[in-house]
Amino acid sequence: MNPYDFDLFVIGGGSGGVRAARMAAQRGVRVALAEAHGQAGLGGTCVNAGCIPKKLYGYAAHYATAQRESQGYGWEAAPARLNWATLKANRARELARLNGVYADLLRASGVALLEGWARLLDPHTVSLATLNADGSPGQRRFSAARILVATGAAPHLPHFKGREHALHSSDLFEIEPFPQRLLVVGGGYIACEFASIFHGLGAQVTQLYRGEQILRGFDDELRHFLAAELLKKGLDLRLQAGVLGLERHADGLHVALEDGNRLVVDAALYATGRRPNVQGLGLDELGVALGAQGEIVVDAQFQSSVPSVYALGDVTGPMQLTPVALAQAMRLVDRLYGSGHARPALDLDLVPTAVFTHPSLATVGLSEAQARQRYPRVRVYRSEFRALRHTLSASSERTLIKLIVNDADDRVLGLHMVGAEAGEIVQGFAVALQAGATKAQFDATLGIHPTVAEEFVTLRTPVGGG
Repeated sequence: MNPYDFDLFVIGGGSGGVRAARMAAQRGVRVALAEAHGQAGLGGTCVNAGCIPKKLYGYAAHYATAQRESQGYGWEAAPARLNWATLKANRARELARLNGVYADLLRASGVALLEGWARLLDPHTVSLATLNADGSPGQRRFSAARILVATGAAPHLPHFKGREHALHSSDLFEIEPFPQRLLVVGGGYIACEFASIFHGLGAQVTQLYRGEQILRGFDDELRHFLAAELLKKGLDLRLQAGVLGLERHADGLHVALEDGNRLVVDAALYATGRRPNVQGLGLDELGVALGAQGEIVVDAQFQSSVPSVYALGDVTGPMQLTPVALAQAMRLVDRLYGSGHARPALDLDLVPTAVFTHPSLATVGLSEAQARQRYPRVRVYRSEFRALRHTLSASSERTLIKLIVNDADDRVLGLHMVGAEAGEIVQGFAVALQAGATKAQFDATLGIHPTVAEEFVTLRTPVGGG
């Protein structure tokens, strides 16, 4: 007789938790998944307050730009006007549909869906704080052979004067009224994406970043190139700049800057980092080891310091990307419950990623600096140009592409791009890098003409002769 209510109890209904629960249940494992926000929270940050709504708002921003650019192609129309309420309502309807899709997939797989706030009482027991039908608080207990924590991460606001006036990224999707003057504080991908989106939607955006350049960790040349393109488009990007405090006045939010200047804005977004969601889970009391930022420390098999407790996704560390959480979930389920085949370990050097600014940035593999640190000789190929579509659009936007090659074996170590649809283009080339493609194989591949992507297979001369 099985002594536990479930074989696997998953805490958190984000990308990683849902994938692990569903795949395990399909293999006959008795699985429960607890999500604090019920069906409305399924999909986690990605579906509800991240990838999906950001991309939808990014599409909305592109339509205004496309209408302006269409004039060069002979289209005549009155200037577009954004109906903010319509955009918000349509976004909310789509997210509710996706929440329902996730719920249906889980139930069809046999997962027991539970709503409530989970807390670990011991290595095999979870307490779930719930609401009764009359609104009064309730409590349920469940036992499980294994517990998986996949609670993700949340925006972190630093402490400063006027902190109560600052917004985090989730707030912007429903902000009312539309902020005609928006301050964005931060230089990571979330800050850059929201700055681009709201600038494209018609707001006057000022972005402040304390560092020397936005998007720390990406290839340096791409960072500088993208910043220059954003400035050309009218985004007020200020580097090595910070905020002393915020004060609410009748005419707006007054922002005191470290350089002595002041701004008046309608709203201030702080996108200055995310912290793992571990509060209230009972991890400290249980003895689960946590890192400096509160992340759950796990080994290569996603096992915590308590053998029956596992964790994956954003709650475990710095690479907070949906595809990484999905891949981790599959590897964990395969290891715990068998699949008949072994999945290779994740090569974190070859995780492709994109920043959906306007223009967008995408990359896979090593940056130039990383490659030069690891290999004695590398070759760098690059091309910068004005895309064909902009020969008539009147836009001055330019595109940059870059290849990093190991001179010893000709293997392509990194591939980088700033330009329209960079994510769509780099995704395909990520397969080539995963397969260990060489520069000679790139050279032997015919391009599709005329496209931006063909530039990656027509680069012949290394920068500086190698």
